[in-house]
Amino acid sequence: MESQDNSASQQPTAAPVKPRGLNRDALVGAICGAVVVLMVGASYAAVPFYNWFCRATGFNGTTQVATSAPRSGPIARKISVRFDSNVAGGLPWKFEPEQTEIEVAIGEVVTVYYTVTNQSARTTTGQAAYNVAPLTVGAYFQKINCFCFTEQTMEPGEKRQMPVVFYVDPALAADPENDGLNTITLSYTFYPVRDPAPKPVAAGEPDKPRGNL
Repeated sequence: MESQDNSASQQPTAAPVKPRGLNRDALVGAICGAVVVLMVGASYAAVPFYNWFCRATGFNGTTQVATSAPRSGPIARKISVRFDSNVAGGLPWKFEPEQTEIEVAIGEVVTVYYTVTNQSARTTTGQAAYNVAPLTVGAYFQKINCFCFTEQTMEPGEKRQMPVVFYVDPALAADPENDGLNTITLSYTFYPVRDPAPKPVAAGEPDKPRGNL
């Protein structure tokens, strides 16, 4: 009897269960929240970074912005430039180039015009997005002036000519990837602007509709 009592007393007892502290849960929650904030912030930061990258490199057919003609001037090699125009849904505009294709010397500064007509009975605002094809030519297509840089507000029935001043960088001729290139396509698409930026009115000047240009 005595031996049985000793063996029973030597049996291990289960360790008491300790309640989980709140500190660990709070730490995990804080880490998860920080990750979400960083991911959201990165997604917003990626948009301007992507735009800057495209402009700097010509990636995805993004054209470049120039302030003057190339120093080297035109060269003998010529290339055809085609002009494409599109209007996204929700914008009642007619948009087309005055010329669908021209031949230019590489390095020659050229001015072409697109015609835009607001076909609705209300004032509407749009802004154009653009690219060139093939996409690898974006780094060599230099625009000096373009309507795509600003919002365009059109009065009811208004018709307007919009110029594009550009040249093809002579550096294109030194790129072996473009030795057989004969044609470049410049494409624009106008998108509606729902909340256009307000334009200041000069002091003492009545706010009246603009006439056709």
